This record gives sequence, structure tokens and C-alpha cells, in this order.
Amino acid sequence: MSKAKDIIVIKFGSGILTRPDGIALDDSQFDGLVTAVSNVHSMGKRPVIVSSGAAAAGMMAFGIKERPDDLSELQACCAVGQARLMHFYETLFRQYSLNVAQLLLTNEDFSTPNRILNVTNTFENLLRHDDVIPIVNENDSVATEELKFGDNDSLSASLSILIRASLLIILTEVDGLMDEDGNLISDISDIDEVSQHVRSETGSYSVGGMSTKLEALGMAANSGVPALIANGRNFEQLPELINGGGLCSRITI
Repeated sequence: MSKAKDIIVIKFGSGILTRPDGIALDDSQFDGLVTAVSNVHSMGKRPVIVSSGAAAAGMMAFGIKERPDDLSELQACCAVGQARLMHFYETLFRQYSLNVAQLLLTNEDFSTPNRILNVTNTFENLLRHDDVIPIVNENDSVATEELKFGDNDSLSASLSILIRASLLIILTEVDGLMDEDGNLISDISDIDEVSQHVRSETGSYSVGGMSTKLEALGMAANSGVPALIANGRNFEQLPELINGGGLCSRITI
């Protein structure tokens, strides 16, 4: 797959898709993010979304406050929540005359030769259609290992490499990686060095923390894909991020 299509992989974390009080999906966030991605599309780019939030959406549907420890219960949440997520995306992107395509992937899709070829061919064909926005998530409702160990940060990096993206953007709840004084580290040249600033924390609905995001950035950058972390609640700056500006932590290795 050629980089000529100018593919931009954008990962949405669960924290930017739910309200700050954690009781529901955030309608205004979905609307703003979809508008921002549509603007990126109008720039002639080919955005591909990696969206978390299925577990959160399902937990909210079932009235569950904390991420379930029981695997089958969590998988049920993901199954219900994924349908809700896609309904949101399909409805909102339709306003911009854009169609959405759902792709649910597992680690095996990136490690088995025939599956790698199948995923690559699927994206090749989807991206031939100018009016399609691919939306990717882990297949959490059936993939046990992904639920135990996987996260969409790693998935977004693997996907960026596979489809030869021009840029990977990981959107989270903060502007990027901060130092001990709360200042944004805008340029990252050494993952190991900046990892000392990372606190081990995740939200009620999320799997990966800042450490997994840094690992994903390093994985992408080491394979030739530029990458950055930015605040998904400041979605208006998405075009600026793509053009090399904006508030973010950008990897330069």
C-alpha cells in the first residue's frame, strides 16, 4: 500500500468519548470529532479512525459503573457497545455525505500472513472510495487475549505501519506528555528518557495508559510513521496537528 493516499490514522480513546462525569457517551464530543475528521477528509487526506469506547458504551447500557472483572460480562458489554458506537458514527458522518466501514481486528490479523494480506487488501479497496471512513476497533467481544493484554494504542500503531500511514495521531484527555512541573513535552526523541514522567493510571472504561501510548508512538516512528499524542477534547486543532503544529507531544526519533 502506497503512502500516496496520505492516510492519517486517528485513535480515539474512551476518555474523550464519554462525559467527564462518566455516566454517558458524550454526544457533543462525537459531533465535534466527526466534524474535525470530516474537515481532514476535505483537505484531501484519508482519515482512518481507531475507536475505543465499545466497553464503555456497553457498560452504560447495562448500568455498570466499573469495568467488569468477569471476562464474559466484559465481552457482552463490548458486543452491545460496539453497535451503539457504530450507530453514532454512521448517523453523524452521513451529515457530511460520508459512509463508514467497520473493521474489527485482533493481533492474529497482524501476525498471520494470509490475514495480513486480507486486511491490507480490504483497506486498499475501502480507500479507493473517496466517501468512506474506515472505523477500526479490537474484536473485544470474542478475542480473549486482546481483552486481557491488548489496547487500541498498540492496534493503531500496528495498523499505521501495515497500511503505510503518513501520520498516527493518538487523541487522549491531555495535551500530551507532561514533565514534573506540568509543562508539555512537545518533542520526544528518547522514549526511555521521557518514560520517567509517566504515571501508571487508566480510567474506569480504558485499558491503556500513557505508557502504552508512548510505546505505540515509538513502534510507529521506528517503522517510519510519524506519530503524536494530543488532546481529543481540543478537536478543532486536528488539521493544525496534521500540518505540523498544534499542542501535542510529537515523536522525533
